[in-house]
Amino acid sequence: MKLFGSSGVRGVANNDLTPEFVLRVATAVGTAWGASEAAVARDTRATGSTFADAAASGLRSTGIDVHRLGVVPTPGVQAYAEREGVPTVVITASHNPPQYNGLKLIGTDGVELPVSDLERIESVLRTERFARARWDEVGAARRVEGARRAYVDDLLDAAPRERIGGADLTIALDPGHGAGSLTSPDFFRRLGCSVLTIHAQPDGTFPGRDPEPVPGNLGDLARLVRTTDADCGIAHDGDADRAIFFDERGEYIEGDAALAALAAATLDAGDTVVSAVTASRRLQDVARAVGADVSFTPVGSTNIVAQIRDLEERGESVPIAGEGNGGIFFPEYRLARDGAYVGARFLSLVADRPASAVVAEWDGYRNVRRNIAYDDDTEREAIMAAIEERASAADTEVDTTDGYRLDYDDGWVLARPSGTEPLVRVYAEAREHDRVTELAEGMERALERARAGVEA
Repeated sequence: MKLFGSSGVRGVANNDLTPEFVLRVATAVGTAWGASEAAVARDTRATGSTFADAAASGLRSTGIDVHRLGVVPTPGVQAYAEREGVPTVVITASHNPPQYNGLKLIGTDGVELPVSDLERIESVLRTERFARARWDEVGAARRVEGARRAYVDDLLDAAPRERIGGADLTIALDPGHGAGSLTSPDFFRRLGCSVLTIHAQPDGTFPGRDPEPVPGNLGDLARLVRTTDADCGIAHDGDADRAIFFDERGEYIEGDAALAALAAATLDAGDTVVSAVTASRRLQDVARAVGADVSFTPVGSTNIVAQIRDLEERGESVPIAGEGNGGIFFPEYRLARDGAYVGARFLSLVADRPASAVVAEWDGYRNVRRNIAYDDDTEREAIMAAIEERASAADTEVDTTDGYRLDYDDGWVLARPSGTEPLVRVYAEAREHDRVTELAEGMERALERARAGVEA
């Protein structure tokens, strides 16, 4: 599966990803779906309307009537797809920088398409055997109002509303100019929270911060929490399927610590929690403490969804799943990552005690993440060869679920190629600062040497 990576198709707009290409992909999608109706939605990116128009045209050319939803958070789009029973194309690049855009495909059940369906679409695209409708049978388009409102109503029905509403919480919210700007402030206010916002104007140029909710992009949110005595800070990415938190002191909460705290409040003995191979040992600590299992997958929501479904078909209970980047699933609610719903679940813990106390038990690890950029396939191959060589020489357990993860008694390091950008990502974790730095920098230096060798 080369076109659809770990989280759909993404690229730099009007460079890697053009309207012509989106038109072709959507035509292949319409051909493979063979549906009578489908929907198109987008996030706030500056190129979103252009690509949404191209996607709608491609679908309509195969005879599909298209529901135009406008700007809706990805989890809200998934809710619409499930409610209306229509497959959907979402124009989004999620957390990627402003110059990127992409496509994500949702089935009639509101869940991202499985690999088998994506491969079938790629086959149609490759052969260009498009099922074009006759001129008088092309699909119609209609604008749908109210998709965002219906999504917020669904959230309110599912969230622990009384628990949160009775706690008199003040939250600082940073939707990052993304699609969550149009839904999350209203949702949290209707939950009964006092809501202070920053970067809450929908703007596809992302003037206040880049879409990825990482510490370097969230300084304004940290200051807002500190200066207003808010109980918690919440940040989204561009399409609001992720939630990252700050405690009442304005301190960043590691995504892995938040996932561990939510898992500790959710898991019972005999359950399974599904996470990517980037998962922190915090999650393993939680599972061990309650008698649950951990199942690792390659990085990416598509892989996590597939594993959840596989386990549930075998009769196993999977009440929570996700990654330490803020993308968390509560399958009983919906098989979708939903930043607003995850925010509500975290606030239900904050209703009892400060956010810092919620994660204190799971805050004993240090994490480092580095990116190694490459310019072409030759550099990428050299970097991957260096990773394999380092893994082969390591005197420790190696997990090859996705890249190479080297697990030591006192920490671990993982190197894997990104599924959405020309990067190789390095992750490391340990309890001691010096050790996590040693693990990350050791791997980083080896990969940089390999890349430099190509350039020489």
